[in-house]
Amino acid sequence: MNKKIILLLSFFIAFTVNAQGKKITLEDGVLQQGRKFGADKLTGFQWIPNTNKYVYYKDSWTLMVLGTQGPSAIDLPTLTQINTALGTKLKNFFGTTWMDANTLLITENGKYYSYSLPSKSGKKILETYENAENQTLDKVNQNVAFTEENNLYFINKNNQKVTVTANSDKNIVSGQAVSRSEFGISGGIFWSPKSSYLAFYQKDETDVADYPLLDINETPGKLVSIKYPMIGQKSEKPKVGIYNLATGKTVFIAPKNNPEDYLTNVSWSPDEKYVLIAEVNRGQNDMNLNVYDANSGAFIRTILNETNSKWVEPEHDAYFPNANSNNFIWFSEKSGFQNLYYYSIDGKLIKQLTNNTFPVREIVGSNPTGTEIYFKATGENGTNMLVYKVDLKGKQTLITKDLGVHNVSISSDGNYIFDEFSNHTTPSKSVLYDKKGKTTILLESKNKYEGYEMGSAEIKAIKSADGTTDLYTRLIKPSNFDASKKYPVLVYVYGGPHAQMITNSYLDGANLWMYWMAEQGYLVFTLDNRGSDNRGFAFESAIHGRLGVNEMDDQMKGVDYLKSLPYVDGNRLAVHGWSYGGFMTTSLMLRKPDAFKVGVAGGPVTDWKYYEIMYGERYMDTPAENQKGFDEANTLNYVKDLKGKLLLIHGTSDDVVVMQHNFALVKKFIEAGKQIDFFPYPMHKHNVLGKDRVHLMTKVLNYVIENNK
Repeated sequence: MNKKIILLLSFFIAFTVNAQGKKITLEDGVLQQGRKFGADKLTGFQWIPNTNKYVYYKDSWTLMVLGTQGPSAIDLPTLTQINTALGTKLKNFFGTTWMDANTLLITENGKYYSYSLPSKSGKKILETYENAENQTLDKVNQNVAFTEENNLYFINKNNQKVTVTANSDKNIVSGQAVSRSEFGISGGIFWSPKSSYLAFYQKDETDVADYPLLDINETPGKLVSIKYPMIGQKSEKPKVGIYNLATGKTVFIAPKNNPEDYLTNVSWSPDEKYVLIAEVNRGQNDMNLNVYDANSGAFIRTILNETNSKWVEPEHDAYFPNANSNNFIWFSEKSGFQNLYYYSIDGKLIKQLTNNTFPVREIVGSNPTGTEIYFKATGENGTNMLVYKVDLKGKQTLITKDLGVHNVSISSDGNYIFDEFSNHTTPSKSVLYDKKGKTTILLESKNKYEGYEMGSAEIKAIKSADGTTDLYTRLIKPSNFDASKKYPVLVYVYGGPHAQMITNSYLDGANLWMYWMAEQGYLVFTLDNRGSDNRGFAFESAIHGRLGVNEMDDQMKGVDYLKSLPYVDGNRLAVHGWSYGGFMTTSLMLRKPDAFKVGVAGGPVTDWKYYEIMYGERYMDTPAENQKGFDEANTLNYVKDLKGKLLLIHGTSDDVVVMQHNFALVKKFIEAGKQIDFFPYPMHKHNVLGKDRVHLMTKVLNYVIENNK
């Protein structure tokens, strides 16, 4: 062949490949969404206390960069300087925080150091123990509280280990989260503002059933027993302990009405005189916000009471905007949407600060005098997360100027706001606001997917099964989408409370593997049904007592919508979900057997009586109270109706949705003579993480592709 022709042909082939673009692999889709394809951000952004300056990290967290609003700069240390001064071997600045404008707090392997910027010197403050867990630093006196097994300790600034609890009975657990981390509980240790006291959770698990998990890594296999309180059975008994550092004595606060009631959202008043605790009855329909004397543990008063026939779920502790005042802000859904209320410690409602018909989600800070409170809320469209401020007279102002999902940080002087956000068209943008609302763009990320074959997502709203409520949908199409063709569809579902699949962020809340699936010739569809998050109490509580019913009805409206599209092959619909989404997947496959040809359910709840008390009784009550609802939701009752291909998946060490759920369902399928597929992930917990997740998603998506023909 002529060399010129070969050269031209080679050029043509290369040009064609480049024109088509690079392909995202499934491994990319599972592991690289936040790595290789992660948007450029000001990583580790922090305001330096009591200044108008900030820092962030570059070059894989190894370079600290200073930003400033106003004159003067700070001579920032390098990692090498810090390691030389402290004798550490830090590889990055991860976990470094500012104690004050001149001092860094640095941790390495349980050792705590301070580093002085002016003197370029540092010292070890203290050192914990190898088996110390739940480490919680008091930045005032530099004590570190921690747990070892079931007991609580702290190390003081003299590097002495102080025993707070010494229970030999392993059923008495101190310093750890209670209520299986429901009610917004994320920890069990609470230093008082001036570090005079140490409050902590304690739970008595004596009456809670032991549940067996199998460790296959030993020969023979080893039984690992966990405490798992199942719906309708005995629960843990919580207390709040308060340890007085001056006297070395501890007082305990127990629930006022029933020992199995919940003690939630512990907070300290700024003067350290009081502890506020939201006590919720076990039925979760009655909540009292109680005030206790911090020194004696004595009950002082109930500030407010809330009841609801469905549930009352406090998820935020009391927020004190001014360090010199015991007036506080409380979150409540009593209006139907979570709003902010300003109270005095003696129980007087001073002012309802917000009166929105959309939920306030989080307080992110206040100005130094506590007269302006900054908070996140969805705004009118529930897919956004915007930032507002409100003053103590109730005047509310929208801060963020772009729709999207925002994360902000307020400078300690209250004069500047750092905002990092994304939306449907913006991978990430970092913006600085001054007090007058003037913006400065600090960083705008490029699109990391440029040059790759990448589909597109359509965000729409359809009516729910009630005929009036708008439900958000996301439909991902392949890059070579052809409206004249007929496409199979994978429906990805979660559907449960405290979760929202569709957001106005980059990729619209989707996982990157969904775009990979679209490139295989699929449409990938998601609908946030009634019961999901960020739409108010009526929207979420529509599921109460009948889990799966309204959610499935809404998902079937999504199926109707899909079948109305001329480019959808209505006979080739598949569904996949995990956890609550696994419950939804099995429910849809069994109770709507003509809708989906293939289903893959991961870690599914199959019978709610096997699930935990704290979550399950909120939404279903107990079998004694709602047997009809439990029977209706029980997927085991519908196995005879299965028509499509079904794959069940479970982590064998799942301590959230225990494997009994899937085993019970498989047993019923066997008894009914129904063939299904089952795949375990040995030693994985409630989800399959790390590199094994590539195996999981390959298993899931190959099963869909192979059986949805």
